[in-house]
Amino acid sequence: MKRSLLVAFILLAGCSLEQPKHDLPALELPQAWKDSAPLYAEDGRWWRIYGDPQLDALVDEALAHNADLAIAVARVDESRALSREAEALFWPSVDARAAASRQQISQRTATFFPGVPTRYNDYRATLNVSYEVDIFGRLRAGARAAKAELQADEAARDAVRLAVAAQVAQSYFGLRALDERVELTRQTVQLREDALGLQKKRFDGGVISEFEYRQLEAEAAGVRAQLPPLEAAREAQEAALLALIGKNPREIFEGAVSRKTAYNEAPSAPVLPSGVPSELLLRRADLVEAERVLAASDARVDAARADLFPSITLTGAYGVASSSLSNLFTGPAGIWALGAGLVQPIFQGGRLLARSEAAQARQRQAVAQYQRAIQNAFSEVRSALIVQTRAREAYEAQSTRAEALATTARLARLRYVNGVASQLDVLDAERGLLDARSARIEALRAHRAAIADLFRALGG
Repeated sequence: MKRSLLVAFILLAGCSLEQPKHDLPALELPQAWKDSAPLYAEDGRWWRIYGDPQLDALVDEALAHNADLAIAVARVDESRALSREAEALFWPSVDARAAASRQQISQRTATFFPGVPTRYNDYRATLNVSYEVDIFGRLRAGARAAKAELQADEAARDAVRLAVAAQVAQSYFGLRALDERVELTRQTVQLREDALGLQKKRFDGGVISEFEYRQLEAEAAGVRAQLPPLEAAREAQEAALLALIGKNPREIFEGAVSRKTAYNEAPSAPVLPSGVPSELLLRRADLVEAERVLAASDARVDAARADLFPSITLTGAYGVASSSLSNLFTGPAGIWALGAGLVQPIFQGGRLLARSEAAQARQRQAVAQYQRAIQNAFSEVRSALIVQTRAREAYEAQSTRAEALATTARLARLRYVNGVASQLDVLDAERGLLDARSARIEALRAHRAAIADLFRALGG
């Protein structure tokens, strides 16, 4: 009889209920991207396309010290430990126990017999083994869920790493754009003040009227008023970048970002995928995370369903027990026990069914979130491609405008000197030139930011 029970347990341990198959939702993907151009980020360090060593150093520092990335890495470590904990449930639980007690029994109970000592000691030392037979797959489902959650957290960490690199690149080029605009405004202020000094002499000599002089004075003050907001924005941008790369509070407050100071640069070549099949976008970190979350929710459904079935536990113990410590490890003090337990939930007030239904609802949420993540991914790629192209077109248009207005301003000053045009014409031409040059700087920044957005949309 004992042998037949043992064989039955072994057979039950080797089989499991047929688990439902969970497939990813069907997707209609484009065959490939519409545009074609060289693809640069073979090793994932896509920011090197900018050819800026200072940016490379900042991104490396951010990847080493950024607080958000450190949180994501710690979350991966936590999930890895939880996954190991779930896998450890497949093994028997073994523990050693030792106990010592002294007690007195009542002499006024029905179980008291004269001559039997009412006070006695009890010493025990046992080695205990417990093992749950995973017949219905509850433990296996839990281990699958923990592993999928670990993979989801690893993908989330990669997504944070990509986002941090993109944010550093965008913040860095935003800072450089502000540097250039501040320098351009300072040069313009200097030119206006030099011109104002010359016109002051002409006003004092009665060559020009007070009306013309006050116009020049107001125009110079207007340009000078543009400088403080630009400098404030640059300080705020620099502080934000220092925090992003993980500097300490003192460095954030007192430090500076090492950066390139070249001005009047042109955009680099367009960065577009070269005939890349759109299925590769499914390797994007946030999509991998969503898919792994879906896999984990599938496993949680299986685990919740398995809770409705019996759980079987095998137990064993071997040790010694004695009323005297000196006799504890003698032969007659030996004890042992073997047991098997089966627990079948019968009535839980609907708790287990509700838990299963909740797991199924979370699984449906994960399906919808996965589909939404894919939709957002393709939308972001399309938008990034369009923005990059349009930003380059805007830069070229602003460059043409700036060149034309530079000529216009030169001719306006020449006409004013010859008495053909008024001072107002000169001011209008110079104001337009300043706006055009500032717009060209902003268009270049937008183009560089669009490159970072594109690489982030493509998953690096």
